[in-house]
Amino acid sequence: MTQTTTRVLEPSDLGAALEVLDRDPVANAFVTSRVRVAGLDPWRLGGEMWGYYEDGRLVSLCYAGANLVPVCATPAAVRAFADRARRTGRRCSSVVGPAEPTGQLWRLLEPHWGPAREVRAHQPLMVIEEPSRDVAPDPLVRRVCKDEMDLIMPACVAMFTEEVGVSPLAGDGGLLYQARVAELVAAGRSFARVEDGRVVFKAEIGAATARACQIQGVWVAPEFRGRGHSESGMAAVVAYALRDVAPVVSLYVNDYNAAARAAYRRVGFREVGAFMSVLF
Repeated sequence: MTQTTTRVLEPSDLGAALEVLDRDPVANAFVTSRVRVAGLDPWRLGGEMWGYYEDGRLVSLCYAGANLVPVCATPAAVRAFADRARRTGRRCSSVVGPAEPTGQLWRLLEPHWGPAREVRAHQPLMVIEEPSRDVAPDPLVRRVCKDEMDLIMPACVAMFTEEVGVSPLAGDGGLLYQARVAELVAAGRSFARVEDGRVVFKAEIGAATARACQIQGVWVAPEFRGRGHSESGMAAVVAYALRDVAPVVSLYVNDYNAAARAAYRRVGFREVGAFMSVLF
């Protein structure tokens, strides 16, 4: 019989965890980027990493921090992770990851954690591996400077509120969110087009590893929408990302956002899978 077990991973398990994460560098970019920087120490990682073993071999992971994220999770692993999550109680603000295991995980957790504020069951995962052939990059899109936090923060707050449905300033007054924005700015992974002291377009390279990175926070100021800024802006950010960060650039988008999906396809992104997000 197959012997299985689930436990919280320790720093000494780093090599085995990275082997699992490296199976899908695109889908696992978020978790991989955190682990590459912080290792598996829960304090530095910002959460626990749960491991599922079969016959002594690590086969699946689940990151349990501000987000609950199944990684390369088999159906048996999902059941084990759901059982641990039920016992520990909900500490996350979302469950997010590849659509199939995340959907299975949520079906098991919903009777205990539900109802969710919103379930986004199908979010196409898109990738691009070369600069756009059809859309010229906006020459005015540039890296945000470290002394421009007052400029970029209102745009980030507007994007987050529009996308998630709640303000990132709630709770702690936005301290954690501001720290994350500042971290991306300092790393040179925050980009914007600025006109007359106003942000017209902005986006960030969030998760980043040597093999793949993920664009997030794409936003165009409402009064500038419909003018092609999302396409030329994305083409510019993709060019930066491919040149400076990783050979594959990814993002995931809500399936109901037809305009954004069409814009990303025009830039050259193609769909390779789907994510799912459960928001609390």
